[in-house]
Amino acid sequence: MQYVWIAVVVILVLILISCIKVVPQAQAFVLERLGGYQDTWSVGVHFKLPIIDRVAKRVILKEQVVDFAPQPVITKDNVTMRIDTVVFFQITDPKLFAYGVVNPIMAIENLTATTLRNIIGDLELDQTLTSREIINTKMRVALDVATDPWGIKVNRVELKNIIPPSAIQEAMEKQMKAERERREAILRAEGEKKSAILVAEGKKESMILEAEAEKEAAILRAEAKKEATIREAEGQAAAIRAVQKANAEGIEYLNEANPKDGVLTLKSLDAFAKAADGQATKIIIPSEIQGIAGLAKAVAEAAK
Repeated sequence: MQYVWIAVVVILVLILISCIKVVPQAQAFVLERLGGYQDTWSVGVHFKLPIIDRVAKRVILKEQVVDFAPQPVITKDNVTMRIDTVVFFQITDPKLFAYGVVNPIMAIENLTATTLRNIIGDLELDQTLTSREIINTKMRVALDVATDPWGIKVNRVELKNIIPPSAIQEAMEKQMKAERERREAILRAEGEKKSAILVAEGKKESMILEAEAEKEAAILRAEAKKEATIREAEGQAAAIRAVQKANAEGIEYLNEANPKDGVLTLKSLDAFAKAADGQATKIIIPSEIQGIAGLAKAVAEAAK
């Protein structure tokens, strides 16, 4: 009998312990009483009635990430491709999450696939490849509105991969290769153009410098020639002045010496001879000088 009481006490203790529940951080417990919703427990210690109350669902309130498998979609221009999406969501109402839909994750996956097909169906292939941000925004808005009755808030939707058909991929690769080759050719042509321009500018500057150097050299030669001409003229003028000065001094010396008529006559003849300089064939001598010359000849013969 004693063992029976001990067993009863142990069972009662275990039942009391099971009625004590601790809700961790970032979680919530949905409590049911006799099969109906009773309360939502937040963080802390809570007590429930044995047998009558039960925790129907444990809900994680942290943001969650779900990566869905690629879904086949058809673009507006009838190109079939596969797109996989990543959805970031958070449970905001544990009660709605527990009773709103049977399998929330599957519901979000199917809703994502149908929404993606609707959006891609209005876009062509090129728009699909270049409008990721627009597609992400449209999908987030649509999913957020659809999941609101389930107590779920969709924070972000991302297109993870866009996989076009192999033929489209090959055509895109060829197009990209042709575009790269075109850009390379343009860059090469621009480089050659700039190089030719630099060479032409260099030649132009070189010719300008050569012309300026030739101009300066011509100016220097003209100035040197001018200076030489001036110096030569000055030398000739100095020589003429020296000759005239010597002649003047000789005349002055003769005047001071008071020469005789015979000397003057000889000097006159000498001057006539120098004037002829061996080039004249006829010399006209004044009669006065002729008489003196005859007298001089007679004196010379008598002296013999």
